[in-house]
Amino acid sequence: MTDTSRKRVELMAPLKNYKSLNAVLGKADAVYFGVESFNMRMYSDNFRLEKLNDIVKTCHNHNINAYLTTNVVIYENEFPLLEQILDKAVEAEMDAVIIHDIGAIQLVKEKGLDFHISTQANISNSQTALFYESLGAERLILARELSLEQIKEIKNKLSNAEIETFVHGAQCTSISGRCYFSAEICESQDYSANRGKCIQPCRRKWRVYDDQNNELLYDGVFFINAKDLCMIEHIPKLIEGNIDAFKIEGRMRDPIYIEETTSCYREAIDAYYENNFTQEKVKNWLNRLNKVYNRGFSTGFYFGLPKGSEIQREFDGNISDHKKIEIGKVLNYFPEKKAAKILLTSGKLKLNDEIFIIGTHTDTYLRQEISSIQIKQKKNLTETPIVTSKKNRIAVGIIVDNPVKKMIKYSNYNSNRN
Repeated sequence: MTDTSRKRVELMAPLKNYKSLNAVLGKADAVYFGVESFNMRMYSDNFRLEKLNDIVKTCHNHNINAYLTTNVVIYENEFPLLEQILDKAVEAEMDAVIIHDIGAIQLVKEKGLDFHISTQANISNSQTALFYESLGAERLILARELSLEQIKEIKNKLSNAEIETFVHGAQCTSISGRCYFSAEICESQDYSANRGKCIQPCRRKWRVYDDQNNELLYDGVFFINAKDLCMIEHIPKLIEGNIDAFKIEGRMRDPIYIEETTSCYREAIDAYYENNFTQEKVKNWLNRLNKVYNRGFSTGFYFGLPKGSEIQREFDGNISDHKKIEIGKVLNYFPEKKAAKILLTSGKLKLNDEIFIIGTHTDTYLRQEISSIQIKQKKNLTETPIVTSKKNRIAVGIIVDNPVKKMIKYSNYNSNRN
């Protein structure tokens, strides 16, 4: 039976931009994101500092905690900018900042902000955890290289600090992302993983030669290309391990990925607390997670050291057999009818299809099931003709659940991998 006396675990979703925020409203308990400076995903869209108040207000209006990532290595000349960012975080009533630099911790404490210790700090034992707890950290994001049993031991020795761990997403073959491979390849510290600009050389094919034994160990193989973490089927064990927060990795991923992964883990967590977590549901969640971006799945270090089978050696990127295909754009929206006029530029639509309406220069993100189709004056159609070229494009009217603007529209179609 589920222990309902403990505080429910918090589900954290990554944010790439406003569209991903709209995608997780009502699903996530918390979100984490960065601004233009000092975060580990500098290639992501990231939010402008002046928008911090709006982001936090939107989150709080939907009962979502907002956490700001400022967890890169900080250099001497950067503290004035860091202080500016933290002042804005105070003004916006940010729920916490994620950091690991000791100097940054001191500054955050002076500002009166709650703070979480980043996985970059590589907290791998209870003594280190107790040290950060003594500094006043509200939460500790443990090193990814710990087993579930080690996590339990650390948690049991803490008095106040919460424990957070990753449950899904990309994994780094280095120690919690503290890697200089990218910087070395680029011959520039600007591209260090520790500064948020990793070019991911670990995802490439490599030839490795052992000069002592005169042996070619790897000949054009993705031998350090780690599979993605996926703990959906082990959610009960993790909750019962007294972990306080589950984090989904993916601040570089599109809103479809962010919404689907968050939805699956939301359902899994809720199923545990409602005593109806079943293997049939696990199968469904895994099927859905396989449809969005992934490199194959692994359980990381939770149940022991990862084996060679947890390296994706065949492909360097997404192995999902589903892909996002542009099928048209929104021409107009009619608020009184809650309908959109769309220009279908390829493929076709039929009733019960699921499409995604994603803004190119707007924040719109809408997952929409087709419940009606109208072409000119013809209503109650079950499908449209197939569009194969510019010559037979079709203007189609559909009912939409939320207002939309002129933008690109996408749909997911099955696609066998070649």
